[in-house]
Amino acid sequence: MADKYRKKPVVIEAMRWDDNDRTAHEIEQWASGAVYRVIADPTHLMIKTLEGTMTADPGDMIIKGVKGEFYPCKPDIFEATYEAVQAGTRE
Repeated sequence: MADKYRKKPVVIEAMRWDDNDRTAHEIEQWASGAVYRVIADPTHLMIKTLEGTMTADPGDMIIKGVKGEFYPCKPDIFEATYEAVQAGTRE
C-alpha cells in the first residue's frame, strides 16, 4: 500500500495573463526572458519551463516556482492548489 504525503506549504509569486499587451509586457518583464509572445500568435504566451517550452492561454496564471522557474497553471487548478497570502503574513 502506498504511503500518503501532504504538500509542504510554499509561498509562490503568480500573475494572471489577461490577454492584453499590458499584462503580457508586465509578465515578460517579471519573468526576465522566460516568457515571450510569438508575433504569429500573439494570443498565447510561450514559457520556457524546466520541462521545455509550454503555452499559456488567456486567463492562465503564470507561476514563479521555488527555484525561480516559471510555468503556466490553469485557473481551476490554481484555485484548488493555492490561496492568497495576506499582507504582513510571514512567508
